[in-house]
Amino acid sequence: MGQPTHAQNWWRSAVIYQVYVRSFADGDGDGTGDLAGVRAKLPYLAELGVSALWFNPWYLSPMKDGGYDVADYRVIDPAFGTLAEAEKLIAEAKELGIRTLVDIVPNHVSDQHPWFRAALAGGPERELFHFRPGRGEHGELPPSDWPSQFAGSPEPVWTRLPDGTWYLHLFTPEQPDLNWAHPAVRQEHEEILRFWFERGVAGVRIDSAALLAKDPDLPDFVEGRDPHPYVDRDELHDIYRSWRTVADAYDGIFVGEVWLPDTERFARYLRPDELHTAFNFSFLSCPWDAGRLRTSIDETLAEHAPVGAPATWVLCNHDVTRTVTRYGRADTGFDFATKAFGTPTDLALGTRRARAGALLSLALPGAVYLYQGEELGLPEAEIPRDRIQDPMHFRSGGTDPGRDGCRVPLPWTADAPYAGFGGEPWLPQPSGWPAYAADLQAADPGSMLSLYRAALTIRPEFGDGPLTWLPAPEGVLAFARPGQEGRLLCVVNLADAPAALPAHSRLLLGSGPLDPQGRLPKDTAVWLRG
Repeated sequence: MGQPTHAQNWWRSAVIYQVYVRSFADGDGDGTGDLAGVRAKLPYLAELGVSALWFNPWYLSPMKDGGYDVADYRVIDPAFGTLAEAEKLIAEAKELGIRTLVDIVPNHVSDQHPWFRAALAGGPERELFHFRPGRGEHGELPPSDWPSQFAGSPEPVWTRLPDGTWYLHLFTPEQPDLNWAHPAVRQEHEEILRFWFERGVAGVRIDSAALLAKDPDLPDFVEGRDPHPYVDRDELHDIYRSWRTVADAYDGIFVGEVWLPDTERFARYLRPDELHTAFNFSFLSCPWDAGRLRTSIDETLAEHAPVGAPATWVLCNHDVTRTVTRYGRADTGFDFATKAFGTPTDLALGTRRARAGALLSLALPGAVYLYQGEELGLPEAEIPRDRIQDPMHFRSGGTDPGRDGCRVPLPWTADAPYAGFGGEPWLPQPSGWPAYAADLQAADPGSMLSLYRAALTIRPEFGDGPLTWLPAPEGVLAFARPGQEGRLLCVVNLADAPAALPAHSRLLLGSGPLDPQGRLPKDTAVWLRG
């Protein structure tokens, strides 16, 4: 068997653009983004220079949790289009050299899924979920005391039915958890994978990938108990080895959403016969601090090295505060538990840091995930309380602003109604949104969009080679990577004073201008040819 070709290894150094369809572009004017809108913007995505598109769930759904409550994986939600349109989109993107990844949510389904509706009617489908009698004298207490997966939510993860039984849902009551100990659940998901691979997708993102397997005894939650009753259980690895066999038949790839503090256990998911990659949440949540960032980078590369998997780098996604806003706050890290209304933000500072952070992440070895609108430098929007739709807000008792602020529909054309998104958007756009419009930024060589386009043009030179740290003053990150035409350097200044640049032959790209003495200002990054 020969060595894998570059085409087969595309995912090792890819730039994958995350499309939250509902907020990307509205092709039919009803205020909801759709596949027609994405198809119309494929030339924009090709010009941006991304390798692939990852679509958040676009399946039939009651939308109780932004589409992560799936009623049918083989049907596109009518709000977005049709299966035929999805197939066209996959094909048209491929013609432009852009691959497609879809999102699978294996932990749970919608309460409108045929299986669960049959289970509620008392059918044998109850075995496909976690139905249990309650505790207490009359079964009035939940079967276990497990905490909700929505941070800060006091709501129980069990819902009682009129017949007195309870069913498990780690997320909302409209998202009943599947019983992965049942062979029919495993068979169905492998068939779903084949269904989408046969329609041309190049890969699958796995939502909440470490939550599927549950302890059948449903023990009460004890902090630190090993094994955990429902996180990172050993049974998961057999599931993903079976999935890998399916993916390999189509040259498909997986990226897992795996939140685990134990780096050794995290790496187990990336063994050669399991997942290809997993999201790196250490880097995403890391504060804008040189020492912390370097530690995160080192630990990430070290945990991937034993299994030969590439790292992934991401600054933002559909669940977390946008980078420009996060980096403009006193606390530049991210933690769901600390989200609050009215947090003071310096957007000018956040934008400067986000530009530097973009060059840092794009220079690192591995794959990068770019959330839609990050290339426009969009800030987190403050959604009026009466327009918030995210269940995280309601399940927190109204204290958590939720995730809608990073999901506001994109601005495309400054002088068009609703900034060119389409019809009146399903989430309100802030009054200043047109200033971020893609058409304005495309004409401005100093814009965030122009920076991303330039960076993605140069980035293939970095390849997938190793990183070597260079001597640098405190607060400055400097490293070298082997390039196609000699060594490439990335320098990021997080210190308070300007920093001298290392010896180099050429300045390739900067997140901002150098100072009059040719030094690198604070919160600025450059790419250099060594």
